[in-house]
Amino acid sequence: TTTTTSAGAVAPLSMSATVEPTTQTTAAPAEELAPFALTPPAPQPPRRRTTLSKSLKTPDPVPRAGIEAATRVMESGRLFRYNLATADESEVSRCEAELAAYTGHKFALGLNSCGTAIFLSLKCAGARPGDRVLTNGFTFTAVPSAIVHAGCEPVYVECDESLCVDLADLDAKMAANPDAKYFIVSHMRGKIADMDGILELCRRHGVELLEDCAHSLGVLYKDAHTGHHGSIASFSSQSYKMLNSGEGGFFVTDDDHMFAKAMAYAGAYETLADKHLCKPSREALEAAMDGTVPNYSLRMHEATAAMLRPQILTIDARREQYNERYYDVAARLDALPRVSVPRQLPDVTIVGDSIQFHLDLASNGGSDEDDEAAACANAETFLARCAERGLPVERFGSKDNARNFKNWKYAAQPLCGLPRTRAIIAGAFDVRLPLLFDDDDIDKIVYIIEEALDETFSDGHASFA
Repeated sequence: TTTTTSAGAVAPLSMSATVEPTTQTTAAPAEELAPFALTPPAPQPPRRRTTLSKSLKTPDPVPRAGIEAATRVMESGRLFRYNLATADESEVSRCEAELAAYTGHKFALGLNSCGTAIFLSLKCAGARPGDRVLTNGFTFTAVPSAIVHAGCEPVYVECDESLCVDLADLDAKMAANPDAKYFIVSHMRGKIADMDGILELCRRHGVELLEDCAHSLGVLYKDAHTGHHGSIASFSSQSYKMLNSGEGGFFVTDDDHMFAKAMAYAGAYETLADKHLCKPSREALEAAMDGTVPNYSLRMHEATAAMLRPQILTIDARREQYNERYYDVAARLDALPRVSVPRQLPDVTIVGDSIQFHLDLASNGGSDEDDEAAACANAETFLARCAERGLPVERFGSKDNARNFKNWKYAAQPLCGLPRTRAIIAGAFDVRLPLLFDDDDIDKIVYIIEEALDETFSDGHASFA
């Protein structure tokens, strides 16, 4: 027999406990009980079975102003990143300047993806083939892929229950790998670690800090945008982010020389640097454009920038909409047995466009192997019960999840095996909260998770009235 604690955990009820009667009663005569002897038990009420018909992959739409601007670009035929007479006429240059103004950075460079921006951040920071680069053991595969793209070797750091990088393990990994001079901190799902503490560790160990802000556009740390602790940061405009151009990204920095080098890599050859509104010093440009930096032709094109510019204006308003429903859903999920929603630091203003939760998948005892097998079986049952109702919940530790470090076979697996990260993501689940969903759709998400949990862990008698 079990009971539920105030924290949502299931605890055994002591077998030695006794229940004292409140009143003394006399047994009824047998003849009075006879009429009830053959009465069947009352039927259990039917389980509620909620279904969701809308797609969780529904992105934020491109506003009408963006559609019209992109259409004008296409009608002109001037899609090439530099096919305008001046920087003021360029959608890309104006988009870069507006993004930089929004995040508070000196420079922004529009690119074809955030993965490209991370790759260029390593190149511009001075990383060379064979260098070791520290990064989160829990992130999206694009981050270690960018490290490999730059010819470097990832060194993975454990995460903690908040799904942020573990600072104690970061300190230990920096000490154990003194040749690793770069750390890419990934703000996975917009979860922000103690950035002041991270910066202090980087300074102590002589490590260059770079930021992957793919998931944190609009997120604030101590009332300032993310991307200011590292020397370079990378933002995304992939469809499921706060800016939606299908694919796209931005390289941002306050450093003239790093930005000039990024411009050269992205394809600002000959005198094309003059067509940037975000432009570094002449000295930095001359050093970067001396022919030693290859042209990878990575800059964003005009139609992409045209559809993005109006979206920058609505980030803050959409953040408020997302967060209002996020905190409602978080409270309701956190109240369910076996469920806990990770908290962010009080210094963080979130963007709640998705929700993550931990699920206690443990069995009632047995060997470690038996418990792990039971937990895996429970996870698969829970996912199946959600999926059959139209809610494709993702488990970060699943064998086919691109956020599971075990699947990053293009690079060497961590020697330590990341046991803490492995255990945490095994029970960590992920659900998007699309802005176009109405309140009824959001309610359905909560109901489905509740019902799936009941079917996975109950004895078959629980129900939802």
